[in-house]
Amino acid sequence: MPRLAVPLTESQIRALEPRVTRYSVADGNGLVIEVMTTGTKVWRFRYSLNGKRQPLATIGDYRMISLRVARAKAQKYAELVAQGISPVATARRDRGAEAKADVLREAAELYMSTEMAGKSDEYRRTTRRALDKDVLPAIGGMPVKAVTAEHVVAICDSIKSRGSPKMALHTRNVIKRLYEYLIARQLATGNPAEVVPARSIATFESRTRVLSGEEIGAMLYSIEASGIRRPLKFALHLLVLTMVRKSDLVESTWDEFDLGNALWRIPAARLTKDADQLVHLPQQAVTMLRELHLRRAGRTFVFPSVRGHDRPIAKSTLNQAVKALGLDVEHFVLHDFRRTAAAHLREMTEHAERDKTSAQTRQNASQDKSAGDVAEQRRIAQRWADFVYAQLDAARKRAGGAA
Repeated sequence: MPRLAVPLTESQIRALEPRVTRYSVADGNGLVIEVMTTGTKVWRFRYSLNGKRQPLATIGDYRMISLRVARAKAQKYAELVAQGISPVATARRDRGAEAKADVLREAAELYMSTEMAGKSDEYRRTTRRALDKDVLPAIGGMPVKAVTAEHVVAICDSIKSRGSPKMALHTRNVIKRLYEYLIARQLATGNPAEVVPARSIATFESRTRVLSGEEIGAMLYSIEASGIRRPLKFALHLLVLTMVRKSDLVESTWDEFDLGNALWRIPAARLTKDADQLVHLPQQAVTMLRELHLRRAGRTFVFPSVRGHDRPIAKSTLNQAVKALGLDVEHFVLHDFRRTAAAHLREMTEHAERDKTSAQTRQNASQDKSAGDVAEQRRIAQRWADFVYAQLDAARKRAGGAA
């Protein structure tokens, strides 16, 4: 029987470094990944026949075969072994059928069959459409490493000439994600789409992106289930709950918070405004802040840099954390949280608040309010948080059902 092992993750596999001698790490069910002294990683299948250990059967190069696909092959080979059949011949045929992903068309097929396999039907459909309609006809026959930023710009310009700037930007993003995948698998060394600014492709007078309730829940669940540091998870949740700017949150200090009264006072000097900004905190936010305070890694900042406690995390840290999640949310930026909150709150309260200012305006108002206004602001903050976490609970149930 194959030896029991703790299942690997893609990130753990990518982190495996070469040693003086080659070595193997088990995933389970006979599947192992062998790390060569050169850094090359190869999937192998370990098995026994008639009570005797057999030489490892080679599944293939990790760069060409994802963890999910390797597990499926190991399962197939285990079933053959259970029938008393050696899997070596089958494995040899499988390796011959694997595409060589040095040409973009083949690399795109590998991307769609591995990385995109677990994505939603709609996400796969829109990605496939961009590849088939514009990317592959233009550069599909080129070597992966020969594609340049000029090729990406030419594709986007062609789409814009059809009067579709948003589709041009979407296609640029598809190429960018494809190359991120290829770089992670050591099939590419640079990302030609990354150096093409989004604003050079499509510039809009104002953003109107508002996340649906289901998208809010899916995003927060992805954050919750991810492997990013817990303080960063809290920071992203707090951005949703408090509706503040990213810079206001990452630069916040502990002396700005009165958790006993569920209040955050952002100093006017930090805002470059005439008055402080009061943010009424829902209970969910207070709970997270109390945990952060209990385990505080720095004396001053709520989110201190891991490189030094005398400064906050970089403003780009949260963007990088979201990027690492690979969320299926098209054309999303962190600032969309504020617009999303305002839009949903208007919809939730307009029947009772017709003659009052918008929820976002009230949230950003100064402290010169009546007791009744303050109580209403607190109710609004809590109402929004309850709505957000209802979406998160629904996403957890969907994920549980899918499992």
